[in-house]
Amino acid sequence: MHLLLVSLPGPTDNTPVLRALELGVIILLWLFFMWVVRAVWVEVRPLKRRRRRRRDDLDPVVDGKARKGRQLRLHVIRPEDQAGRAYEIGDEVTVGRAPGCGVPIDYDTYSSNLHARLFRLDGDVWAEDLGSTNGTWVNTVRIGERTKLEKGDLLQVGGTVFEVGK
Repeated sequence: MHLLLVSLPGPTDNTPVLRALELGVIILLWLFFMWVVRAVWVEVRPLKRRRRRRRDDLDPVVDGKARKGRQLRLHVIRPEDQAGRAYEIGDEVTVGRAPGCGVPIDYDTYSSNLHARLFRLDGDVWAEDLGSTNGTWVNTVRIGERTKLEKGDLLQVGGTVFEVGK
């Protein structure tokens, strides 16, 4: 009986292959890290004040009501799937996820049930935070007390950004 011995090649040097794999894993980790940083930046970056819209760019009908007078409105600009919605600012209106809010943002998980209040005082429109977790922001500045709103201001409530306009 003959035993057939197969000789296997001797030990090989796999160092270059292992170095290439290490480098590939490090590159993938850095790419993943940069992707996460970019995703976070897109969500939290401050918005710049937008230029004024021309009168003929605005829709004459807002949420089923014809436009009248010089009433200020909140125009949703972010999130993009809600952009174009507009809400009139009456004498007093609340913004939040609760069903009774005048400006319902029930789609926004970053907003509180009663997040902010907008009200008129001496002919001006004011905003105040109602103790929300994520705060209320006017032109990228977190407000701690009532703040006067002007046409063109950006109001951020949770993850929703409004532009104050006519």
